[in-house]
Amino acid sequence: MSWIERRKTRTVYVGNVPIGSEYPIVVQSMTNTFTEDVETTVAQIKELERVGCEIIRVAVPSVKAAEAIREIKKRISIPLIADIHFDYKLALLSIENGADCIRINPGNIGAEWKVKEIITLAKERNVSIRIGVNSGSIPKNILAKYGKPSPEALAETAISYAKFFEDCGFTNIKFSLKGSEVKSTVIANKIFAEQTDYPLHIGITEAGTLLSGAVKSAVGVGILLYEGIGDTVRISLSANPKEEVRVAYRILSALELRKRGVEVISCPTCGRCSVDVETIAQEVEERLSHIGKPLKVAVMGCAVNGPGEARFADVGIAGAGDRFILFIKGKVVDKLTQEEALDRLVKEVEKLAEE
Repeated sequence: MSWIERRKTRTVYVGNVPIGSEYPIVVQSMTNTFTEDVETTVAQIKELERVGCEIIRVAVPSVKAAEAIREIKKRISIPLIADIHFDYKLALLSIENGADCIRINPGNIGAEWKVKEIITLAKERNVSIRIGVNSGSIPKNILAKYGKPSPEALAETAISYAKFFEDCGFTNIKFSLKGSEVKSTVIANKIFAEQTDYPLHIGITEAGTLLSGAVKSAVGVGILLYEGIGDTVRISLSANPKEEVRVAYRILSALELRKRGVEVISCPTCGRCSVDVETIAQEVEERLSHIGKPLKVAVMGCAVNGPGEARFADVGIAGAGDRFILFIKGKVVDKLTQEEALDRLVKEVEKLAEE
């Protein structure tokens, strides 16, 4: 049993992927291609599938993009969410073309009858809806109550949308309450989580570039996950979407909630270090990025750290003068040159991955 007790939520399906507390936390990403460019979009989705993306979202700003969903769906293996803003007709067209889920913010769709039309078709086609709430589209009455787009205003907005959808007889919904600030995002999600049992999609929106965005996301998402909040996650980065997926799994792995891929453990280096640990560790991580099986691989700068401090690693190498020692499960098995050590390390890890 995990050391983290997850909040109990109902189950909602996106295609064939269940989202809820009875199932593993789902990793999502979003394409940055023009959706109507089917070839490029499919190619990017397939890359994301290979690194572990389980649900993909695509932007639908036009009729052409909505129509492209039909062909994209034929050529990918994971469920697809259509991201809709402003135009309810694009949501309807996306559902008709096979989208597994629609992401909308009722606040920018407009009149209630437009949202009801989306609900009616989604119910007919058994398509789930993700309701996104942000500070830019809080209803006037709620904004007046709080005086600003506070976390409390975000949570109350989401709760009011839940009631509206329930009154329409539709509960096949999940929610996201996202902001670019860690504090407000965490507080809003905690308030919402205390008052409902709907699944939550979590993340810090507009988090930033690879390094700063990963750090901000790790803090915000990590806090929520530690509190047991979150059924699906996207790490928003100004980077290749594959990095979003990798960072998501790193966060989940650190909290022992999901394990995927090779975790490279490397020492921070010190005066004992006689090799370029940074460069070697980066090369090892890149060469092993195709492996999905959870394994620990160590790259250490001296014999003190490896295999001593890294004895729990499945495989590792450590610099020892002009040679490298190779160790497996804490036991030294060979002494090699750097080039030999890297090749041998990769082979040993690939061998373990196949077992």
